[in-house]
Amino acid sequence: MNILIIDYGQDDPGKCTAKKMVKMGLATEVSRKFHAASSILVLNPFAEITLSPVDKDSKGILDIDCSWVFARDVFHRKLGGKHRRLPSLLAGNPTNYSKLGMLSSLEAVAASLYILGEKEDAKRFLSIYKWGPTFLTLNADPLEEYSQANSEDEVRDLEREFFREYFAE
Repeated sequence: MNILIIDYGQDDPGKCTAKKMVKMGLATEVSRKFHAASSILVLNPFAEITLSPVDKDSKGILDIDCSWVFARDVFHRKLGGKHRRLPSLLAGNPTNYSKLGMLSSLEAVAASLYILGEKEDAKRFLSIYKWGPTFLTLNADPLEEYSQANSEDEVRDLEREFFREYFAE
């Protein structure tokens, strides 16, 4: 699956997982003016539709690398593609360790690949950092269950089950 990156350069370049994916040949950087085709999944934490195995027919994943501080502004741009938010997962990266949803670009891409059935590719991506396998350990059960779901609704139900304390009414 093609992995595309739009890098806004808002984070510490030495810690930028998107830059490292590009440097390692795992992803291709595209211009900020890039308009995604309808067959491309755009990872968007504010999207209404949750990523699920139903999306596995997509031709690629577009990751927008920006600071969480500016994310709302960045994701309100017209980007094209199929916008999907990831179901809840815990960060394994040292900056946001164990924080719900505060994933690095690498973690977001790897989670997407895993959910879409590309589990070995997800592991290969995560292997570029010492902390990468920690992400899989923290999220082993949710990722596996999400990857087996038959619909977006099922993924959302699983999400509420796994992260019940965050969804308390």
